[in-house]
Amino acid sequence: MSNKMWGGRFVAGPDAVMEAINASIDFDRRLWQQDIAGSKAHAAMLAETGILTPEDAKAITHGLDTIASEIESGSFDFSTALEDIHMNVESRLSELVGPAAGRLHTARSRNDQVATDFRLYVRDALDRLDTALAALQRALAGKAAAHYDAVMPGFTHLQAAQPVTFGHHLLAYVEMTGRDRGRVVDARRRLNESPLGSAALAGTSFPIDREMTAKALGFDRPTANSLDAVADRDFVLETLSALSIMAMHLSRFAEEIVIWSSAQFGFVHLSDAWTTGSSIMPQKRNPDAAELVRAKTGRIFGAMVGLLTVMKGLPLTYSKDMQEDKEPFFDALDAAELAVAAMTGMVSDMEPNRERMQAAAGAGYSTATDLADWLVRTLNMPFREAHHVTGRVVGLAAQSGRDLDALALDDMQAIEPRITAEIFEVLGVENSVKSRTSYGGTAPANVKAQAEAWLEKLKA
Repeated sequence: MSNKMWGGRFVAGPDAVMEAINASIDFDRRLWQQDIAGSKAHAAMLAETGILTPEDAKAITHGLDTIASEIESGSFDFSTALEDIHMNVESRLSELVGPAAGRLHTARSRNDQVATDFRLYVRDALDRLDTALAALQRALAGKAAAHYDAVMPGFTHLQAAQPVTFGHHLLAYVEMTGRDRGRVVDARRRLNESPLGSAALAGTSFPIDREMTAKALGFDRPTANSLDAVADRDFVLETLSALSIMAMHLSRFAEEIVIWSSAQFGFVHLSDAWTTGSSIMPQKRNPDAAELVRAKTGRIFGAMVGLLTVMKGLPLTYSKDMQEDKEPFFDALDAAELAVAAMTGMVSDMEPNRERMQAAAGAGYSTATDLADWLVRTLNMPFREAHHVTGRVVGLAAQSGRDLDALALDDMQAIEPRITAEIFEVLGVENSVKSRTSYGGTAPANVKAQAEAWLEKLKA
């Protein structure tokens, strides 16, 4: 038996494999709220323009509300034979209100219907994501404010480079997350146009009011070209791109949490809430939440590359290939939202080991740059010469197994006679971070002010 929703030209039903590959209801049922909202807006517009009688519009709206209640309660029977969420809803609507249901599809197609539903769904997802990222920023900024003066090593090449503060390090991720939120806002702004009324690809001959449906659904305006409206999935790709960059940031931080929480580093402690144990090694406390945040990045990257691959060879306008846009996106979105929530929880939970971090901050002659800067600033020495002198001082300290601030003044003067006792004011790690007062630098006063400014900004 052919599909009663579209099978007028067909005399036989599809092969079972054809039905399986063609159906999307198992995943696009997620769009039910957006599909019903779009249908209600379309019905109201059809009635307003005289295309649909007020009685039919009222019956359709009541039927759609009934379907929404059934889906919410779990009593709705989703059918694979009806392919997708649109036809499942329309079929049930027909059972509820009779022939009026068939008039709802006037002046629209599944092509513009799914494009509208998907834009609405992605828009809702972006709003949720922005809220979640703001919560992550608050957790980061709050922890930074609490530990604005906790000294730790700053790294290049994963080797101790210069001392920084723990608060300063966390604020770097506040900045990254701010850019992530900016991309979310940009993606939302660009997608907020309504395809509804573009129909299959060429628009419609019915006197519809696309401005009315756009406004009813919270869009800024209707799309300007019917071909582009049904063929476009840039809004999905742009969202996946934003998710990918965000996931990369989360993965970098997750990697640092894995390193920091190891016994070898011991910089931070995660409670039982965010770690797991081993089935054989009772001493283990594994940072599995951080590791899984790191791993989920691959799923998000994969979704973006997958959809780019689907879209790259499609002529205008709609092809069934585009059905493959949703399932990977849903998976990527779920992974992204879970990763943000997990990272927010870990940040709120973790506590730094100040003593361990400060001890590590002084290792590896991390204040050597402070020595070179002092030579330039105090002795008016060219930086390249100061770099050379400092290298000799570091070499001397390494040979004797001492830190720079443990060297005797005589030892340093043997290399550069003009060095005075003032040098010891810049060699300790605390002195080093206090001196980094340039805008955006790691000086504790800077960090405290930046953290407090972010917290105040995030109140809004």
